[in-house]
Amino acid sequence: MPNAITLSESATSRLKDLMNRSTQTILGVRIGVRNGGCSGLTYAMELVTEQKTDEEIVEHNGIKIFLDPMAMMFLVGTELDYQQNSMGASFVFKNPNEKGRCGCGESFRV
Repeated sequence: MPNAITLSESATSRLKDLMNRSTQTILGVRIGVRNGGCSGLTYAMELVTEQKTDEEIVEHNGIKIFLDPMAMMFLVGTELDYQQNSMGASFVFKNPNEKGRCGCGESFRV
C-alpha cells in the first residue's frame, strides 16, 4: 500500500522554515480535504498546534503530517510539493486519485 502522503524536498524545506518562524510550538502540518470549489473538493492545509483525537499521524522527512481519517481515501499516494516561479510560490498537491481539476486549479474531483 502506498504512503498516505509524502513531502518533496522543497515542501519539506518550506514547511520547516514556516514551523521555525512561528512564535507558537508547531507539532507539524494538518492536511485534509473539504467540500468546495467548482470541481467539488479542495485541499486544506494548516500548521498544527494541537492534535485532534481522531487524526492519523504519518511522518515524512522529519515532519509530522496530521490527517483526517475521512480524507485518507482521497489522499493516499499524494505528494505535497512546493513550487516557485516568476508568478509566485505555492504548495502543490500531486494526487494520483484526481480525475480532474477546475480551470483555476483550486478544486478537484475524484
